Amino acid sequence: MKNDINEDYDIYVARRKQLVAELKEMKITNPEVLNAIENTPRHLFIDQSLLAFAYENKAYQIGCGQTISQPYTVALQTQLLEPRAGEKVLEIGTGSGYQSAILAEMGMNLFSVERQYTLYSIAKTRLNDLGYNNVHCYFSDGFTGLPEIAPFDKIIVTAGSASLPQALMHQLKIGGIMVIPMGQQQNMYIYKIKRISMADFRSEKIENCAFVPMISGVESQPL
Repeated sequence: MKNDINEDYDIYVARRKQLVAELKEMKITNPEVLNAIENTPRHLFIDQSLLAFAYENKAYQIGCGQTISQPYTVALQTQLLEPRAGEKVLEIGTGSGYQSAILAEMGMNLFSVERQYTLYSIAKTRLNDLGYNNVHCYFSDGFTGLPEIAPFDKIIVTAGSASLPQALMHQLKIGGIMVIPMGQQQNMYIYKIKRISMADFRSEKIENCAFVPMISGVESQPL
């Protein structure tokens, strides 16, 4: 864990342990994912009015029409990604920065894209203050990805897309994995996509989910 800057440190450590126990019962089995959840101070990624609920397995609003996903969803997407320390990972949708922190705890070299300037700015400062120096934040269109940095070992998308974004597919290494929510708002599923060759991809439908929609373009930067 990086700098857990809160006077109620012991209380939050205990609550994280309880959350990890709950996630184990929900079939999160990867020990590195569970360790990252236990070591990441989620209470520093939500509104201070919600501190008492920081380690509930629930999603919360973070502004700009976006949410911080429930811990189970974060853990599931991370587990499906099969992350290994040192891998180059693209994250689409920085949001609060919590998913970014989980991947950083696991030793990823993370490149995270956010289209909402307010969220981008807050998350970048927060992650830097917490010492996550292996997270590189970008204010950009998630549908575009980061072609100048590609290819990536893994890609994780934290907003729901109606279909598989072609630009992101081509930024994934052969043998790489993409985890992405896809479908319509009332019929959305998490998919695990593996790139088999230059032209071939294998898709696995995992489970029903709910995410805010993935939107093209960026919100204008404040003057």
